[in-house]
Amino acid sequence: MDSLDTIAAIATANGIGSISIIRLSGKDALPLALTLSKRTNLTPRLATLSGIYNSDDEIIDEALLIYFKNPNSFTGEDIVEFQCHGGIAISNIILNELIKLGARLANPGEFSKRAFLNNKIDLSKAEAIAKLIEARSEDAVKLLARQLKGELTNFVNDIREDLLFMLAYTEVSIDYAEDDLPADIFEQIEKKIEKIVVKLSDTLESSKRREGLIEGFKVAIIGKPNVGKSSLLNKLLNFDRAIISDIAGTTRDTIEESVKIGTHIIKIVDTAGIREASDTIERIGIEKSLSAVNEADIIISLFDNSKVCDDEDKKILNILDEIENKEKIIVLNKIDLVSKFDKTQLKDKYIELSTKNSISTLIKKIETILDNNSHDDNMTLISKRQVEAVEQTLYHVQEAKTPLMTGELEFFAHNIHEAIENISLITRPYENDQMLDVMFGAFCLGK
Repeated sequence: MDSLDTIAAIATANGIGSISIIRLSGKDALPLALTLSKRTNLTPRLATLSGIYNSDDEIIDEALLIYFKNPNSFTGEDIVEFQCHGGIAISNIILNELIKLGARLANPGEFSKRAFLNNKIDLSKAEAIAKLIEARSEDAVKLLARQLKGELTNFVNDIREDLLFMLAYTEVSIDYAEDDLPADIFEQIEKKIEKIVVKLSDTLESSKRREGLIEGFKVAIIGKPNVGKSSLLNKLLNFDRAIISDIAGTTRDTIEESVKIGTHIIKIVDTAGIREASDTIERIGIEKSLSAVNEADIIISLFDNSKVCDDEDKKILNILDEIENKEKIIVLNKIDLVSKFDKTQLKDKYIELSTKNSISTLIKKIETILDNNSHDDNMTLISKRQVEAVEQTLYHVQEAKTPLMTGELEFFAHNIHEAIENISLITRPYENDQMLDVMFGAFCLGK
């Protein structure tokens, strides 16, 4: 990419609407906008109504032009935005005229890339922008807005500052006499290591628990065949998504659909009935059911009030007993029929309902669980890339403990350097000059 190129793109969604926005960024953004509008100047940050003309001096549209002078713009370059009337034709004509004048069609994400290269945003904010555009729930918007405001950036900077402190003092202690160092320096380093381990561990635990805030929490419905799993799915979705039949084993694959409950988006997974499979296809479906249980954030286990509790029901209860660190909701379905199920088998609290009637009690329970997961002030990572970076940082910080205790400072410094590089991947790659700034700023070494 030539960073001197002036790039252009339609910034609004493709389709018909009241307004379309064409964004122009680069050193020639202002001259190109002045040419297209036949104006002599634009005042920065002032919306200016102007005619827009093509190369044949024919008027295309009347639009608002807003000029953002560098460095006070999203990309850090000169930006001009054309706010024209909506519609596919008008915005494309304006874009094509800008390209004729010398602008280049922007690549996907190129405006944000230039913002990163010009130090206007870091990688964590770039990721937040991308996910905010695709956000489908209020929870996701709130979480991503916090990251966009710099919460993760501050978190990374705090950890990196402590790691740089350790690395700088360690490098000095390797190269200079110990009497140049504070007497309690290694005690300070040990305390900082323990503090970092706790912060990183809490962040990973919170992020994995709240992963569904962005993509949607997964809710798996399990039970033996014919307990009403597909009926419950259809009721939650409020339309007939799954086939309902009295024949056991109708659902042979997992069915996944999204629905909004309260402020949350959830992905409901209807699974094949769990039992001793009678054929290969059903056996594969049951394996998928068990896999869906492992991936779910919430498990709804369904039992049939009108049937005697049998070995297949007990198998479901055993599966629930083996599951740890997941929210589980036990539902006794078909309470409108004569009860035959031994309720003493259900050790935990359960909800009674009939999928033929209201399931508001279940919906409220799901919403309460999701609300509790959402109201968490801990830092939350929003991508696998961020999670992997924190996992690697934690690994190297923990690996650094032993060489610190045994006095093998070169190995300690190596692990701390690796930790700095990994945590820096979240926001902006680490540069060795940062360590040198700390090192030479904290000590008087030129004596």
